[in-house]
Amino acid sequence: MMESNLSWQEYVITRAIRAAGYSAVMFVALIFYFLLREGLPTLAEVNLVDLLAVRWYPIEKYFGILPLISGSLIVTLGATLIAVPFGIGTAIFISEIAPRWAREILKPLVELLGGLPSVVLGFLGILVLAPNLRILLNIPTGLTALAGSLLLGAIALPTVVSVAEDALDSVPRSYREGAWALGATRWQTIWRVTLPAARSGVLTGVMLGIGRAIGETMTVMMVTGNAPVLAISPGALFSPVRTMTATIAAEMGEVANGSVHYHTLFFIGMVLFIISLIVNVTASAVVFRTQKRAERVLS
Repeated sequence: MMESNLSWQEYVITRAIRAAGYSAVMFVALIFYFLLREGLPTLAEVNLVDLLAVRWYPIEKYFGILPLISGSLIVTLGATLIAVPFGIGTAIFISEIAPRWAREILKPLVELLGGLPSVVLGFLGILVLAPNLRILLNIPTGLTALAGSLLLGAIALPTVVSVAEDALDSVPRSYREGAWALGATRWQTIWRVTLPAARSGVLTGVMLGIGRAIGETMTVMMVTGNAPVLAISPGALFSPVRTMTATIAAEMGEVANGSVHYHTLFFIGMVLFIISLIVNVTASAVVFRTQKRAERVLS
């Protein structure tokens, strides 16, 4: 009787877990379908040449999205250049170098930083970061792509640190002891043994951080200046830009339902979804390839 009840419970739990997994895929597919339904009419309402133009001014029927894409890319790239080295370095310090008492303090502090609302960081960026950048760099305004990159780097940093630190901490201690027995120093052990062994987890943390930076809205809307200009010049990092997420957040509440502007905003959301999907698929492919390579080496 007990075995029958246990098998029945296992059957229900297994089916529930499988349904939860399928539902996650279904929700993503439904979101993408909704974006396609509302965004694809843009291709019939706006010429592709006009859509790929360099001017975004919907009031006068200019719907060029290249400035928005370039703004998102330059801010995300800047945030990545900040979050990745500092994130991996902090994760190595917490996992490999810091004493236990310091680790128990630093790890919660990093996770607390990740829980700060983005609007609070944007508010601090307006009041503290932007004025100081303007004075330090002697530029007309501190509301620039650089300010957005710095704050997005701070937002992505806790994700990179948390996932990378967990990956480093999961490396068996026997790996480190074996390296020490061969005469390796602590840094050689970290660089040549521990970090390569945790490569898949570290890459996952990096990609999750990049995904967080791409999808951030409030912070970039508050500190980047919201100027829809093409960010390809050498000084674009020190000039105001506008991102795709900020454009959707700022203009979606003011457009008429079913208008060209409305469909174009959904088209921008569709492009953003595809970019995020490419980043995540690339990360999964890299992690899968790394794990397969590690399995071949071990076998």
